[in-house]
Formats: sequence, structure tokens, C-alpha cells
Amino acid sequence: MKVHNMKIQKNNKYDIIIIGGGPAGITAAIYGAREDLNVLLITKNIGGQINRKTVEIENYPGFGKISGADLVQKFESHLKKFKIPVKKDKVIKIKKQSKDFSVLTEGKKEFSARSIIIASGADPRPLEVPGEKEMIGRGVSYCAICDGILYKNKAVAVVGGGNSGFEAAIFLARFAKQIYILEYGSKVKADKVNQRLVEKNKKIKVFINVELKEIKGKNLVDSIIYQNNKTKELKTLKVDGVFIEIGSIPATGFVKGLVSFNKKDEIKVNPLTGETGILGLFAAGDITDVKYKQIVIAAGEGAKTALSASKYLQTTK
Repeated sequence: MKVHNMKIQKNNKYDIIIIGGGPAGITAAIYGAREDLNVLLITKNIGGQINRKTVEIENYPGFGKISGADLVQKFESHLKKFKIPVKKDKVIKIKKQSKDFSVLTEGKKEFSARSIIIASGADPRPLEVPGEKEMIGRGVSYCAICDGILYKNKAVAVVGGGNSGFEAAIFLARFAKQIYILEYGSKVKADKVNQRLVEKNKKIKVFINVELKEIKGKNLVDSIIYQNNKTKELKTLKVDGVFIEIGSIPATGFVKGLVSFNKKDEIKVNPLTGETGILGLFAAGDITDVKYKQIVIAAGEGAKTALSASKYLQTTK
């Protein structure tokens, strides 16, 4: 996106600007405030992927079970306790200017900071099959929590046999009369707990070794065509909706050319500090090449980067 013709409104300089309001960004903001630093959090929303993908959480320490919405509410309440300013905006560019950084937003604002923590999370990965783009919002969805209630007493397909796909199917079973899970591989990748929940639910049927080839429909989705990977046979399945749960793409477009990436488009970081290789620029959460993508790990990585940024600021005063 071109920004040089924008009329930019400049704001005061901060010690740390944190980009992203998920577990990593919120934790980084809290830790930054506890270090008595002048912190700004820029995010489109609070909660990140938890809002979009997580129904119930059973592996976050301190909570036997908590809904994604309730955990986000607790995160936000904790954030407000420290009176950390939050700008609801989208970052489109980061520039390194001498020792400081300039952050440009979609809302035509410019902020400057001595250090940056990128925690912008990830966006849903599309299938890129015929009919997908045309049917977005008309039967194709990437958010079971957002759209599940629209499919009461209807049949839907969930593409993806990992935890995201199984959790989406379990949630959709509250509304839909039939759920089909389509997994490309020879076995599903979901945790055993999720597998057992699906096995117990008579509404859910799992297909393995299949590939979605096309999404059909005129005004609304009415069917899908999938292929058996072993026999190459094509079959049509009548469904009213398709939920795509095949992973995410790191939201890193605004730092292209500034930091190093791996083959998955994740930012390479020092696992000990969260440093990106650019002095004063750190990254945490699902956008990094840290192996496991979990809420508790993202929170820990956010804390680590805030402490690392604090140490960096102390040594560069």
C-alpha cells in the first residue's frame, strides 16, 4: 500500500509500540507497563485469533475450562488495570529512522517509538479452490464461532482435520444437523481429547484421504465436490456451508523487507529474546518461527519480548 501521498497525523513518541492485541501483544503490554515504560498498543481488536477460532479452552493454567470470549474479557480487564492506551487501527508500515521507529497506520496516523514488538498474529489460510472466493459470506466461512448459528438444522462441511477443524465441528454440532470433516491426509491431526469428543458426537462424520476440489452454488452454497486421494474418484456432497480450517498465514506484510522470514513466512527470532535481528525490533506469538502455536506459549513469548525490549531500552539511553 502506498503511504507517501497520505496526509499523516503525527503523535508523540513512545518507549514501546506493540502491534497486535492477542495473547502475545496483551501480555507484552502488561509487562511493558510493569517496567514503567511508556507503552502504546495498536490493534484492530482485542483477543486476536481467540475471538475467531477458540470456543472453549481447557489448557490455559488457572482455568479448568474457560470460553474464548471469557478469557479475552479477562485479558482486556487486566490491560485496563494498567491504563495502557489502545489505538484501534491497522498498521501498514514500519520504518527504521536512525535509532527510532516510525509506525504508519491505515487510519493515517504516524507514531514513533524507541522499540517495537510485533505480535500481529495470523489470518485464515484460504483453500484457493473454485467457488471459494465467490461464496465468501454466502456459505463459505473461516469462523465457526462467528457464523455457526446461521446453520441451524443445516448440513455443513469443515475442511481440516487438525485441532481447529475438530473444535469448529464440535461447536457447529450445537446448531447444524450434520457436520462432515474433510481431512487431506491419511489420519487426522487433532488431539486425542478432540478426537474422542468427535467420535461421541453422532452428528459428525470424518472423511480422511480426501481433497476438496470445488464449492458449488448459485446465490448460496449448495454442495461441494471432493476427491478420494487413493481412488481419484470425485464425489458430490450436499451441504449448506463450508468452514475452512486449514491453518493460518502470518500477518507480516507490513514488515516485508525489514526482517528475515522462514519458508512459512514467519519472522525469524532469537528464541532467547524475541529479537528479530533489527536492534529494538522484537516479535512474539504466531507470527514468529517459534515451533508451537498455543495461547499460553504466545503469552510467554509476549512477556519475554517486553522484558528484552526493556533491557534494550536501558542499555541504549
